[in-house]
Amino acid sequence: MNRREFSAAAATVLGAAALGMPGLALAQRRPQEGKDYRELAKRVPVEAPAGKIEVIEFFWYSCPHCNAFEPKLAAWLKTAPADISFRRVPVAFRDDFVPQQRLFYTLEAMGKVDEMHGKVFHEIHVNRRPTDRSEAIVAFAEKNGLDRARFVDLYNSPDVSAKSRRAAQLQDLYQVDGVPAMGVAGRYYTDATLTGSMDRALQVVDYLIGEERRSR
Repeated sequence: MNRREFSAAAATVLGAAALGMPGLALAQRRPQEGKDYRELAKRVPVEAPAGKIEVIEFFWYSCPHCNAFEPKLAAWLKTAPADISFRRVPVAFRDDFVPQQRLFYTLEAMGKVDEMHGKVFHEIHVNRRPTDRSEAIVAFAEKNGLDRARFVDLYNSPDVSAKSRRAAQLQDLYQVDGVPAMGVAGRYYTDATLTGSMDRALQVVDYLIGEERRSR
């Protein structure tokens, strides 16, 4: 799938892999480079504190498969190793993804990601209200009790713009093919297209965390 031509149709194809059930042999075998994950030719700078292993989820709020993956990711995070540093990175395969990038980084600036992240998915995928344009995003924020003036100020701020640009750069450095996808330690990339499912991808992430830990 050409990530620059990402569409609802492409998302459906990716979702078939993301929601598919891997065979037992796949689930049990040792992850293989080039099949279950890619090792990047050049390391990507990380933001993790010293001694921590950075794990990134690349996502898009309007992606139904990111929505389906969110509870699985949340469960994984509850038992994740103590030495990981996790962060989310919203992708922008097209210009019309950018408003949702800015939404995420505005929520982050307000300290509201934990409270609002799931609500954004719910608004889009359960309430069936598209939240992909600035006016709809501001209305959604206000409806959920966020201060409109502060939200708008942050949404349009240079800092949020810079973070959105950095997110786009990071997806390119990791060569993200589709979402949801995972990056580990600025060194590895995996997704459902490689592994067959995001359940398997999380197993691969665990393996890659171990590989990075052993290499230090």
